[in-house]
Amino acid sequence: MAPPSATSDANGSNGHSDELIENTTNRTTAPSKAKGMPEFAKPPTFEDKYEEREYLKGRLAAAFRIFGKLGFEEGVAGHITLRDPVNPQHFWVNPFGTAFRLIKRSDLILVDEYGKVIDGGENRMLNTAAYMIHHAVHTARPDVICAAHSHSLHGRAFTTLGRNLDIITQDSCAFYNDLALYTAFNGIVLDEQEGKDIAAALGDKKAALLSNHGLLTTGGTVEATVFWFMSLERCCHAQLLADAAAGGRGGQTLKINDEDAALTYKTIGTARAGFFSAKPEFDMIMKEDGDEILS
Repeated sequence: MAPPSATSDANGSNGHSDELIENTTNRTTAPSKAKGMPEFAKPPTFEDKYEEREYLKGRLAAAFRIFGKLGFEEGVAGHITLRDPVNPQHFWVNPFGTAFRLIKRSDLILVDEYGKVIDGGENRMLNTAAYMIHHAVHTARPDVICAAHSHSLHGRAFTTLGRNLDIITQDSCAFYNDLALYTAFNGIVLDEQEGKDIAAALGDKKAALLSNHGLLTTGGTVEATVFWFMSLERCCHAQLLADAAAGGRGGQTLKINDEDAALTYKTIGTARAGFFSAKPEFDMIMKEDGDEILS
């Protein structure tokens, strides 16, 4: 569980109520007034939008390295997008066909609102499904700075069940009343309406289970989005294991009650908690591949 100081005072059950706070936090970390304890790491802010763009592109490239390291890619499937701070109608995304573990900041491509690649690295191929899904989500949700979708193994398996996640572990409480279920499957998302339908199903929640397809997570930071994906994948894995074990004994899993789930959500399900929880993974990948990521 995240420390108590990560708890949000924001009202509401979804995970986006404090996203704007996260995006306006001062870059300098000041000592906490409580017993001199330093505050938790927060996203930096920038006066120069072009400087912010380069920083965030580095975080996006690092996100792909993390996804690759964790085995979240399936061939050429999967994409993470970053809303461009210079022109918020545009987004940065991975070039189609480039391995996640090889992506550098300079490889990322910039896509406009019409699906045209207008800037980026040498490979400027765009995954049509990436545009259809992410353009719809970014358009419907101005608070979403980053969105991630991939065909991770356990998430993909869980979405074949046509049901939402049970709240059976502390970690799953991060998705209490904050996880949508999209029950349609119409093949690869190559149609604009399909993307809009996914965005509508997502609503104001931070994540969605796309039936027979995979996971979708969003956030006000790249870091939170990546952590929600990692956590949701592991929650799906945990439930698959728990359901199989319980079923084998003719029983059922023990569910967390609504009151306790809601209370736990306030500590581990907020945007601030998501950002901070991603710190170890980002620190590790930058230590291992940082120079190459930022090239």
